[in-house]
Amino acid sequence: MAKYIAKRILLAIVSIWIITMITFFAMNAIPGGPFNKEKATSPAVIATLEARYNLDKPVGQQYVLYMNNLLHGDWGISLHSGRPIWEDMMSKFSVSARLGGMAAIVAIIIGIILGATAALTRNRLPDRLIIFFTTLGTAMPSFVLATLLLLVFCVKLGWFPVFSSSDPNYTLPVIALSVYPMAYITRLTKTSMLDALNQDYVRTARAKGVSKMKVIFLHALRNALIPVITYVGPMVAYILTGSMVVENIFTIGGLGSTFVTSITNRDYTTIMAVTIFLAILMVIANLITDIVYKFIDPRIKLD
Repeated sequence: MAKYIAKRILLAIVSIWIITMITFFAMNAIPGGPFNKEKATSPAVIATLEARYNLDKPVGQQYVLYMNNLLHGDWGISLHSGRPIWEDMMSKFSVSARLGGMAAIVAIIIGIILGATAALTRNRLPDRLIIFFTTLGTAMPSFVLATLLLLVFCVKLGWFPVFSSSDPNYTLPVIALSVYPMAYITRLTKTSMLDALNQDYVRTARAKGVSKMKVIFLHALRNALIPVITYVGPMVAYILTGSMVVENIFTIGGLGSTFVTSITNRDYTTIMAVTIFLAILMVIANLITDIVYKFIDPRIKLD
């Protein structure tokens, strides 16, 4: 296990390094600069600002300087606000983590319940209704659902405030973010549950007179959750990174909206910091998933 974790951490570092390199050079390949749209700023002031942030140097040298600072724990200063990026990023991430955490919990709990219900009522009305709504949920992008929820429950019905930047209400954003992963978990759980119910160990348990509830929860459902757990890690990363548009629609000041704003402002240092931070989160989520996967099913080889 220790060898496997060390190997995964090494691969994670290489992956993050490749991501930083691609992001940095792709970002600098776009014409224009972060200070070009400041119409009231004279060319002399722009030149001074670019020299201050090393933007007047060749791109390769900028990358080396940036990585050197990053390895020493310096995430840089925002070119737009002038504040330290790490402090701003942590402040915004607490909002995104709260939103993403609630969406993940809702998706996992409801997805497993609906999936198990669909498997146990196969080809009956509850199963068909669940499959209909999960198909709808997987086909509808989160930003479309968020817009519909905003239009119906905020604008038409007035049940929730349209703008909530100072005191955000997470109900509608959580629904918008959780529907797709919940629908996917439902279908995944149903398929795995049906497969588990047809296995020999379930038939043996039934033949021994084990109660129906024990067969379902202790034997079938436990094994059916292994594919779901595999999906949970990438799902959490998806929710955190996929909340960008949803945060903007509901005017929630999280990390996603900060990332979108930084792209609009050509805030290079913030774009790099948020990209690297989200990449690290995704790698850690996948690593934790693999380790938990091993503990649940010891037969799995971590090679």
